[in-house]
Amino acid sequence: MAYAAQEAQIVEQAIATNSTTQLHPLGKVVRAYDSTYGEGEFIYLKGVASTVVGSIVEYNTSHQSGLSTTATSLSTPHPLAVAMSACVASEFGWYQISGEAVMVKDSGMSFAVDIGVEASAGKAVLLATGAIINGAIVAVIASAKSDVLSVRVMIDRPHGPSDVS
Repeated sequence: MAYAAQEAQIVEQAIATNSTTQLHPLGKVVRAYDSTYGEGEFIYLKGVASTVVGSIVEYNTSHQSGLSTTATSLSTPHPLAVAMSACVASEFGWYQISGEAVMVKDSGMSFAVDIGVEASAGKAVLLATGAIINGAIVAVIASAKSDVLSVRVMIDRPHGPSDVS
């Protein structure tokens, strides 16, 4: 992925890189374009340990990311994003919040194109972490083969649910 920022200002840190130095204000959102995946929006966050490219993270008002493990409903929904680099603790990087994203998936899971996976409403995607994601829909058919470890998903400000009934 070679996203190029589409902003009228300089974006010092490339979308797919992480840095030990904070180069942008936390929470900054930029638009960028990739010839394969099209346009997307990205938010600048603090990293967390064990992040890999395609990890699904949740973040809070201090813009600290955390690996998302949402498998059940929560009392409060939370925003989600997709890691664009292996941005670990003490690092800063970009996380995708809209557009066509490549997410890490469990090798045993298979998804059909143009649907979400949820117990009832079809508005979520269930991935390796068991995360339930609202605001996401499968963009490209993913295989259940063990060598296929990612899925292309259209996202629009994804978030974890407060009710999965």
